Amino acid sequence: MKTIKLLLSFVLSASLFTSCYTEVHVDDFIDEPTISLNQLLNSYELWYVDINATKGFGETPFLQKAFTISFRGGVVFANNNIAGLGNNGNGFGIDVGEYDAYSMILDVTHDIDGFSTFDVFQVDNNTIELYNPNNDTSYFLDGYQRSNFDYDFVFYDNIHYFLQEYEAWEKIYTSEFGAINEFDNENFLRFLAGGNDSEFQSSQDDVGTNVNNLEWDYLGVYGVGDVTGEMYLKTLTLDYDFFDNEFFELTVINDETIELFHPTSETVYEFKGRGYIQYLKQVNSKGKVKQVEKKRKFKKERVDNPRENTRN
Repeated sequence: MKTIKLLLSFVLSASLFTSCYTEVHVDDFIDEPTISLNQLLNSYELWYVDINATKGFGETPFLQKAFTISFRGGVVFANNNIAGLGNNGNGFGIDVGEYDAYSMILDVTHDIDGFSTFDVFQVDNNTIELYNPNNDTSYFLDGYQRSNFDYDFVFYDNIHYFLQEYEAWEKIYTSEFGAINEFDNENFLRFLAGGNDSEFQSSQDDVGTNVNNLEWDYLGVYGVGDVTGEMYLKTLTLDYDFFDNEFFELTVINDETIELFHPTSETVYEFKGRGYIQYLKQVNSKGKVKQVEKKRKFKKERVDNPRENTRN
């Protein structure tokens, strides 16, 4: 097992979500840590899981799903959802399991994923490495206090997961201005988690139809893009299997409502989320917790300029 040199104090400000870590050499370490692993884990209220920094080809399911992890008095808390980020559990998220920390070993018993053990190493002042010897994979966690954690950045940097957190999005508003177009007939959208993480479905069922009774008329793949210099504006492209693409400027109104501006027709639509999915705490018809398929993946950079895109 590796040994580490623990710092007596932790710098609370650090550049957010860096994915570049320096290789650590054994000569840099001393044998006797100056604080315990529990003190290290509790030195920050939130540990952001930098998924793009992951090293190895294995997966630890509960870390693959989480945006943040917190260790509080033997209980593991996680923010697995984008909707409600910063509000759920006073910013900590939900209770997902228990942990035990001793020497430099962290044992986690997750409510659904079961037992995992990690060797813990400190990379820098606010970064730790969790190495899982059972799958030879390391996850890197950046420490923050709730007061200096940029919830908004995480929210808008992961909009595609936000779209997946409702069973359906129901159209609740169409502007009176704007040219008549085919998308006027689409009343429901659904963005699917799992698989290739980019599939969507749409339905022309009447507004007000129960989500469980919807018939999905069309399907395709979707993409969410960034707009240069616009943190709070995204783009959404719906690539229908048998029809032209539909392109939108995407704005989030609140945790359950989005606005889609259709540049081609200059129509504005609003969609409201129906059937919120709380990951890892879904309950089936027998009252037992079931797992919802969802995991974070390496982010592929994509930048769109909404004023240069047109329908194909």
